[in-house]
Amino acid sequence: MTEPTPKSTTIDTSVAHSARVWNYWLGGKDHYPADQAAGDAYSSKYPDIVPFAGESRAFLRRTVTYLTREAGLRQFIDLGAGLPTSNNTHEVAQRIAPECRVVYVDHDPIVLLHVHALLTSTKEGATAYVETDMRNTERVLAGAAQTLDMTQPIALVINDVLGHIVDWQEALGLVRRLVDQLPTGSYLALSHSTAADALHREVQEEYNTSGAIPYILREPSVAVELFAGTELIEPGFTSWPRWRPDPTTGTLTDRAGWGGVARIR
Repeated sequence: MTEPTPKSTTIDTSVAHSARVWNYWLGGKDHYPADQAAGDAYSSKYPDIVPFAGESRAFLRRTVTYLTREAGLRQFIDLGAGLPTSNNTHEVAQRIAPECRVVYVDHDPIVLLHVHALLTSTKEGATAYVETDMRNTERVLAGAAQTLDMTQPIALVINDVLGHIVDWQEALGLVRRLVDQLPTGSYLALSHSTAADALHREVQEEYNTSGAIPYILREPSVAVELFAGTELIEPGFTSWPRWRPDPTTGTLTDRAGWGGVARIR
């Protein structure tokens, strides 16, 4: 697919941006001094946020591996892709099955500037980028249909981005609209951050007032509602490190964030 042309949007690098802060915590290079300062301010008060970011990324890698290797999926929609880093969805999937086709969705101009790193597909497969707000589900599906066969099973990947939607009913609604339009045999892989403890919640609330895009931490008993109408596979909706952990990987915490994979009936 032709690489989209970045819009002439002015990006203020003097204000911290959540995608760049996350990139900084993951050891990436696509961040600026304001992002580093915000990330350091957070981690100085709550050091576990840095390994938490790594746990979230590891969860994405393991779920995409499961969907490709065990569930046999060859088509993916990655909603709210964020800045490219290591083990992007298409890299994980195409290492296992080079013919996989992956559509990334985001509307952040910062992500668009780095989208070339998400469009490095194998010759057998394909990657594409749909520039739209993930809440515009009609445009998400229409854009995906340019690359994917919408009559065949699709894996919908929503990794730790729904906290950026402040209204809970709006978050529920967008997941339901997408799930309802995917064919039988599709899967939903989804994660959501929660507060590990009272200090974590306090530091996150302080971060939310810093000028960066806020992220709403939600309890697992609430976030699990995102899987309504689907069939969770084992081990169900659980903390990131406990979802089918690598044999050599220990658990960092029971409450870094929670996620699961479910069949769409």
